[in-house]
Amino acid sequence: MSNTCFWSIIFTGGFFMNTRVLNILKNITSLELQQKKSHKFCEDLPSKAINANLSKQANTRVLNNFFFRNRDIYISKHNRFADYPNHTHTFLEMNYMLHGSATEIVDGKELILNAGDLLLLDIGSKHAIKALGEDDILINILFREQTISINFLSDLMRNNSVLYDFLLSHTVSNTSSQKDFLLFPKKHGSEIKETIEHIIDEYFLKRDFSNSIIKSYLSILLTQLVREYPLSNNKHSSKQQKLIIEILKTVSEKYKTITLQQLADHYSYSENYLSNLFKREAGKTFSEILTQERLIQAHNLISSTTMPVTIVMEQVGISNKTFFYKKYKQFYHSTPGKDRETLDI
Repeated sequence: MSNTCFWSIIFTGGFFMNTRVLNILKNITSLELQQKKSHKFCEDLPSKAINANLSKQANTRVLNNFFFRNRDIYISKHNRFADYPNHTHTFLEMNYMLHGSATEIVDGKELILNAGDLLLLDIGSKHAIKALGEDDILINILFREQTISINFLSDLMRNNSVLYDFLLSHTVSNTSSQKDFLLFPKKHGSEIKETIEHIIDEYFLKRDFSNSIIKSYLSILLTQLVREYPLSNNKHSSKQQKLIIEILKTVSEKYKTITLQQLADHYSYSENYLSNLFKREAGKTFSEILTQERLIQAHNLISSTTMPVTIVMEQVGISNKTFFYKKYKQFYHSTPGKDRETLDI
């Protein structure tokens, strides 16, 4: 066995990550070198990545959607050798401990991450990270709730998982009472480690179709987390909540043509009653949820095919071009044209 292969096994626990990616991650960057000499935090972000107004209100750094200008998922290595200050963000974040260990303070609670551990952080979760040593490699995986479709969440619901509730709170509800993080400790024989490291490889190698492959891997990763860390906390869901889940699944399957009146007729309710019930249980109106699912499906087509936007609109059930562009920009903070520019074909 070559020294390179042996080092890869020691570093990753068995999965052969690309040697070039491993070298990139282990290499000490110029910013890390500054921090190693001073043991003080050096700013690693441009000013436009930090929301000044929200930071002032929250009395802490608030990182915004700057990271998603040309991609759906943003991945980086956490800079070593200095404490990272308390901060929060307007997106979901995963911290994966590739090697070594790290100490994080999340909403005042100290957490220790060891190699193979994964921490999922809520939107708005405040956290700081103690200085990492040279052998500590922490990977940040950032993604927005817009990348999670209702179809995907409905599938997770079948497992009655804690992760489903965590993600659902950002996709269809604003009334979550959950804690602001989920910690998934390493499991021996788990497929999760291999999936994450495939994501890391794809991101840093920048090969053709990498954005689409990473999005697919993220869905696989989230599903694997549900399978390996189930928690049946929905057994006592109310009749109304179960009805909303059924409606969400119908929306995910028939988003092109489904209407609230059709659903009301199917469940023998008046349209007005079902509309109010849906808003109360889901936190958004039926129209908002339907439009959201159509936009997610449209974005998938725009970012993975060369299909004209007018055809994409037709495929997802939106006929008003002005409405489509307005809602698309509100939801993705981008335009179909800009997202099409990043298509890897």
